[in-house]
Amino acid sequence: MALTLDEYAAQDGLGLAALVRSGDVSAAELAATAQRAIAALNPTINAVIGEVPAALHAPAAETEAASFHGVPFLIKDLVMHAEGVACDMGSRFVHGSFVSPHDTELMRRFKAAGLMTLGRTNTPEMGFSISTEPVLYGPTRNPWDLTRSAGGSSGGSAAAVAAGLVPVAHANDGGGSIRIPAACCGVVGLKPTRGRTPTGPEFGQPLKGMGIEHVVTRTVRDCAALLDAVQGPGVGDPFEIPPPARPYLQEVGVEPGRLRIAFSLAGVMQAKIDPEMRDALLQVAKHLEQLGHHVEEASPVFDEAQFHTANLTYWCGFLAAGILGVGQFNGRTPSSELLEATTLACYERGLALTLVDGEIADAFTNMVCRSVAPFFRQYDVLLTPTMAAAALPLGFANGDDASLGAQGWYDRLFRHAPFTALYNMTGQPAISLPLCSDREGRPLGMQFVARFGAEDLLIRLAAQLEQSMPWKQRRPGVYVGAV
Repeated sequence: MALTLDEYAAQDGLGLAALVRSGDVSAAELAATAQRAIAALNPTINAVIGEVPAALHAPAAETEAASFHGVPFLIKDLVMHAEGVACDMGSRFVHGSFVSPHDTELMRRFKAAGLMTLGRTNTPEMGFSISTEPVLYGPTRNPWDLTRSAGGSSGGSAAAVAAGLVPVAHANDGGGSIRIPAACCGVVGLKPTRGRTPTGPEFGQPLKGMGIEHVVTRTVRDCAALLDAVQGPGVGDPFEIPPPARPYLQEVGVEPGRLRIAFSLAGVMQAKIDPEMRDALLQVAKHLEQLGHHVEEASPVFDEAQFHTANLTYWCGFLAAGILGVGQFNGRTPSSELLEATTLACYERGLALTLVDGEIADAFTNMVCRSVAPFFRQYDVLLTPTMAAAALPLGFANGDDASLGAQGWYDRLFRHAPFTALYNMTGQPAISLPLCSDREGRPLGMQFVARFGAEDLLIRLAAQLEQSMPWKQRRPGVYVGAV
């Protein structure tokens, strides 16, 4: 049977795969439905910036038994590559110069799971922003409020999933880039533990190990099942962490037990938290207590100056090295005509860094990690807001603002996203859940952080909250089911 757009958008990824397995709909019909959805809404939200040729996105016959066989999928235009597909990194500096000759390991696993990659999603230049507004492709608009940001850097993916264009989409996270757009767009965004998902062969530890790959989804079970499909080291990866005791999908619906949960409104840079966000977090904390968890206010203690020194060093160094590498590949010279002003400023700062700066950053990172880790022996989970407020107005995080410089740009980003980046540095898993809304109906995401390697615990708790504080009935104004 052919699905209506409403029927299509009502299903999550596992639900659509079940329809394909039962013969109720074919993979080709799902692809056509998703393409209709993209054609209908993408001109409004600008989430998808390039199609993938049909010959490259059809699922292989050998994936018929896979969990997501025939499910439409989109890939973020950054880091992960698909054979025969362009990757522009949101930048004029890269645009049109790179088509991947092979699948990265993560892309290979997405294909093995049966996913059909229909297109690429928008991202800020080089991924260094909390809003997706590149000069190259223009801003991605939030489906809940078209004047607001979809977040960054996986904003295109989060907006596409929130609007119902696809049920799941690739995302990655170096300072909050899965969790921030998930919070802005009202979807589920898990940043796995460092080393849980592969980044090779081009990268071993992108952004000094702070860059992590996964997806954004509408349901917890899709998030868990996709982690099952892609988790585990790739050949030649720099280290291997212990595998889960059982499939993550089996954790959905399992009672988490009585957890020791801390909650905190203390973000970095003495961040000012919007009163509605504060009230929402306290509401969630009270709800967790009603579920039987032990809940109290507490925060990890660490040297914030050390954190910022290391974080800024890593970001500027990573950007500079990446831009130099691209320039060697395509023969282009970094300039204000090809790079946004803040990217150019961070590149120039990165060029001035020394090996000693890198060693100091590594030492500071070690100190931060060893300060934070004991907190998660005392508590099972930490609850914070994902962002300081609901989605920011478009234009607030303008990467082409030459007045900011590298430090000014860094301060602007992390002052308004004060809760996420610490856990990229420590490597711990963290998930954003769309548990609340502000007075205007815009999503307010809540972040839950667990000890290193404890994605199973986060999935159990997330599934419990999905049942007791459901978000499925909340839909943005720009939504496929309303077309």
